[in-house]
Amino acid sequence: MKTIGLIGGMSWESTALYYAAINKEISLRKGGLNSAPILLHSVNFSPIAEMQANHDWDGLGNEMAASAKRLDAAGADGLFLATNTMHNVANRIEEAVELPFVHIADPTADALLADGIEHVGLLGTAFTMEMPFYRDRLQAKGLNVLVPEVNRTNLSGIIYEELCKGIVREQSRQVYVDAINQLQTRGAEAVILGCTEITMLIGDDDSPIPTYDTTALHARAAADFILS
Repeated sequence: MKTIGLIGGMSWESTALYYAAINKEISLRKGGLNSAPILLHSVNFSPIAEMQANHDWDGLGNEMAASAKRLDAAGADGLFLATNTMHNVANRIEEAVELPFVHIADPTADALLADGIEHVGLLGTAFTMEMPFYRDRLQAKGLNVLVPEVNRTNLSGIIYEELCKGIVREQSRQVYVDAINQLQTRGAEAVILGCTEITMLIGDDDSPIPTYDTTALHARAAADFILS
C-alpha cells in the first residue's frame, strides 16, 4: 500500500473524520487488521483562521507549502489537503513538491457527474462560496454551480464558531436546511457540503435534495490512492 501525506488541523474536528473514514474504507476493502498508512501534519488552526480573515493568501500558501515539504521529506507517496477552503492555495502545494496531489473538488465533481447531476448547490465557508477557486474547478468539469444568495455570512459563521469547536445545534441545522431549500428552488438537483465540517451538521436525512459530502468523497479517493 502507498502512504499518503495528509495536511490537517483545519479544523481538527474534520481531520478526525478524515482519519476514521480513510481507515474504515481500507478496512472494508482489505479486511482483517488492515489500516491506512498515513503521515499527518496537523497545523494549529488559530493563526491559519486569522490569516484567512485577513486575506493573507500568500502567507497561507507558504504555510501549506511548508507542510507539503515536511510530508514529502517524511516519505509520503501522495498528498491530500483535509479542508476545502485552503484549496485556494492548492497550487502552492503542487509547486512545492513533485508528489501527486488529489484536489478535493475532483472526486466531488466525478461523483456528481456519475449520478447525472448538472445543477448543484455549494455550501461552505464564505471564502469557498464567494471566491472563484472552487466553483471554477467544478464548472470546468461541466457542472452548473449555485451558491446561496443570502445568509452566506451566517452559514460561514456557524462553521467557524460552532462546528470547528465541535458544537452542533439544531437551530444551525435549520439555517442550512433553509439555504438548501432556497438552492433547490433555484434549480439545484443536489448540494455539495463544501466544508469538511458540514457533515457534522447535515446529511441526506436532513436535506430535501441529495448531499455530496466532500470529506467522505475525498477520503474515498485517498483510499483509492493508497491501494493503487
